[in-house]
Amino acid sequence: MQNRREFLRSATTRLGMAGLGIAGLGATGFGIPGCGGSGRANEGAAGAAEGASPSDSDAADPEPDTALPFRISLAQWSLHRRLFGQAGEPLDALDFAAVSRSFGIDAIEYVNVFFFEKAKDAAYLGELTKRADAEGVKNLLIMVDREGYLGHPDEAERDKAVENHRKWVDAAKALGCHSIRVNARSDGTREEQLDRAADGLRRVTEIGAEADINVIVENHGGLSSDGSWLAALIEKVDHPRCGTLPDFGNFRIDDTTEYDRYQGVRELMPYAKAVSAKSNDFDDDGNETKTDFARMMRIVTDAGYHGYVGIEYEGSRLPEMDGVRATLALLERVRDELAVEKG
Repeated sequence: MQNRREFLRSATTRLGMAGLGIAGLGATGFGIPGCGGSGRANEGAAGAAEGASPSDSDAADPEPDTALPFRISLAQWSLHRRLFGQAGEPLDALDFAAVSRSFGIDAIEYVNVFFFEKAKDAAYLGELTKRADAEGVKNLLIMVDREGYLGHPDEAERDKAVENHRKWVDAAKALGCHSIRVNARSDGTREEQLDRAADGLRRVTEIGAEADINVIVENHGGLSSDGSWLAALIEKVDHPRCGTLPDFGNFRIDDTTEYDRYQGVRELMPYAKAVSAKSNDFDDDGNETKTDFARMMRIVTDAGYHGYVGIEYEGSRLPEMDGVRATLALLERVRDELAVEKG
């Protein structure tokens, strides 16, 4: 089953989408979400397991609704086949907010490849904002791909990648988002990659800080899918606007190495500014077949996180709209269970 990395790498060949420039997708597969606290993006979360009282303050969501264990958003990638015109009724990115509202979901997460040439188009960004506002939908973040290796071994290439992200910080600001999710792929030894990725990530974070935008890193392939490495990266950057976006499913480090997803999310939650509920398929009882959502959401909420959890359906058996509905139903059921447990 293809994930976002694999799909994007092959998109030009399969879809002929020269206009999106998919051929330059070398760095796409390694997202590093996470920016927004002070060192730890979710202050106090690290002590949650020991019974500490985590703070409800969250730079990604300044007014968390603590009446609910968490809230639910929709990631644009959930409908990537429709957005690419590959399957089902084609979907224009401008209509995404309306589709989200049709599910009863009031917050959305964009992916830049669906409007890659529009980062500096004020009229287009204004239209996205207008349509989201009309639907009563909040713009949360932009997932940024195809902009180079922030941990590139060549300093000139690293500098270029940093500058490539500046326009997406500005776009996120224009849309009223709290964050951009970036890729921090690198090459070299474990320590070399840590140093190089920290350099590029820190500089993008400083750009984001000037605009009050967080820069967040997802476990998204390579060493970023090693929870301990990614946590060390955020600690090394040590900036109040830099954090993580833990994804339930992206823990494949390479073709032969899979990091434990529960351990990884637990390691990344102290820095979390967003959470991605990756789903692929469901059993007859409506449970996700690869991830125990109840167990995972206990890890998330025990860390003191009460913000948005983004649906990211990536399966192929169910049509995309049905996959989103199934993921939403599962998250709502788990949320109800957690609400009862927590009194």
